Amino acid sequence: MTKRTIIYFISLFFLISGCATLPVKENLPTYSLNGTTYYALAPLCEAKGISLRYDTFSRTASLFKDNHIINLMVSDNLVLVDKRAVLLSHPVDIYQGEIVVPAKFKVEILDNLFKPAKAAVSRRSSSLASTIKKVVIDAGHGGRDPGAIGRTGLREKDVNLDIARRLANKLKEDGVEVIMTRNSDKFIPLGTRVNIANNAKADLFISIHANASRTRNLYGFEVYYVSPSVSDTTRASYAAKNAYLNINSACFAGQSENLKAILWDMIYTYNRAESIELSRAICRSAVDHLNVKILGVKDARFEVLRGARMPAILVEVGFLSNSKEEELLKNSHYREKISKSIREGLCNYAGSAK
Repeated sequence: MTKRTIIYFISLFFLISGCATLPVKENLPTYSLNGTTYYALAPLCEAKGISLRYDTFSRTASLFKDNHIINLMVSDNLVLVDKRAVLLSHPVDIYQGEIVVPAKFKVEILDNLFKPAKAAVSRRSSSLASTIKKVVIDAGHGGRDPGAIGRTGLREKDVNLDIARRLANKLKEDGVEVIMTRNSDKFIPLGTRVNIANNAKADLFISIHANASRTRNLYGFEVYYVSPSVSDTTRASYAAKNAYLNINSACFAGQSENLKAILWDMIYTYNRAESIELSRAICRSAVDHLNVKILGVKDARFEVLRGARMPAILVEVGFLSNSKEEELLKNSHYREKISKSIREGLCNYAGSAK
């Protein structure tokens, strides 16, 4: 099961008042909050060899180990286990400046998911496919839509498709399943491209583009993720009505749209954070290999990013409006270097979550 498609969401409320330290078991700090035993999350993760990453902006913590992800969010006491919703009887909280989790979360989820006997003999694969199973690659423009056109006539749609194909071949060699939104000079509406990714239930969506500007001396490589100005709540409300979400009916009496909207809101927040991490990894790789100006990670309201229900990025490989960069993009060797850089960024991104 793919690490980045297995998303566990736990919501937390600040409902705690009064506490006292309890006797420690397994040398792990525990607390009594409103009569319930809680563990400090950071020492618990360290003891189990689980990687922990916390984002103060979104108030989410991500736990990584053995191709599994657990995401905790300050919201509700819901958990998605292999896309099945599970309801905790007590929320995760923050006490004395650190995240604490109820004992049942440790016993019923962490202890079952990461059993000591298996952890002792397990070996993590360095293969990209051990983390990322399915990627949708979108070659921007196509057919009657040429995209940007350079001074010498180089068309964006051709550059995009060539880089997308090269990247697809590399990922296939890594054992990753790749779906192309287009594999020929064909016009594909933006909504169709998004639907291809969503229907495929892909782990990642990568859209390849080349840039253009009226300022001819502008050049460089940049990667976009969906803007924070795009409302996750609005997208979640739409997804609750139109998208599939596997909720275990045994956990909830009714699969209400409100519940689904809450879960989708959590997923979209997580996806944006992961998109940023992926964008950064690709930019770092480009710094190492392309020897061009890196404009960095930016946010935008692109339709293909707004509609994707998985971590999604749009890569602008260069400016066709800049004569020097157009010459670079004409060169097949340079386009090969771009595809290698994106692939390496993907590997580094996948490896950071192991």
